[in-house]
Amino acid sequence: MKKIRKWILAPVLCGAFLFGGHADAATTHTVKPGETLWKIAKQHGVPLKQLQKQNNKYTDLLFPGEKLVIPNSTISASEKDLLARLVHAEAKGEPYAGKVAVATVVLNRVDHPDFPDTIRAVIYERSGGHYAFTPVQNGTINEPADRESYRAVEEALAFRGLGNGSLYFYNPKTAKSKWVSSRQVTVVIGNHVFAK
Repeated sequence: MKKIRKWILAPVLCGAFLFGGHADAATTHTVKPGETLWKIAKQHGVPLKQLQKQNNKYTDLLFPGEKLVIPNSTISASEKDLLARLVHAEAKGEPYAGKVAVATVVLNRVDHPDFPDTIRAVIYERSGGHYAFTPVQNGTINEPADRESYRAVEEALAFRGLGNGSLYFYNPKTAKSKWVSSRQVTVVIGNHVFAK
């Protein structure tokens, strides 16, 4: 009888240990003093608007100990890495806000009907025989990203769905396309002009 009980309990306990605690950690967050919805969205790499909607939060009021449901991220770790590598290659030497804005352009394109609907497809898109992003053409997309680029991606994910809807960015000193400079400017950060 003891052997049978061990055989029955072992898988149950193992499953509870492996899946029970992990699932809770991945889907809920206990609010700590001083935390904001923005910080929690960044920490989990989910859009602020989605976090608010998931938890019926129409104000910024949070209470320590409160449990929030964290929406499932639709962005895989490999997509985050690819996006961080693009940010690193495109915005090296630019202010942090510019790095966030570059990542935001990619996410805005994913969400826009005129562009592909995945990060990978947006980054590797070709039009008229040219890649949309220079680092894909010259191979710098394959260089590892720095910590700041990963942070910029997390912030852009939290910012997703907010902002001015930038779909393009360019450096006016090096851009060869007259078409891109005809687009409506949304913001200028460092050496980059962002437009839609």
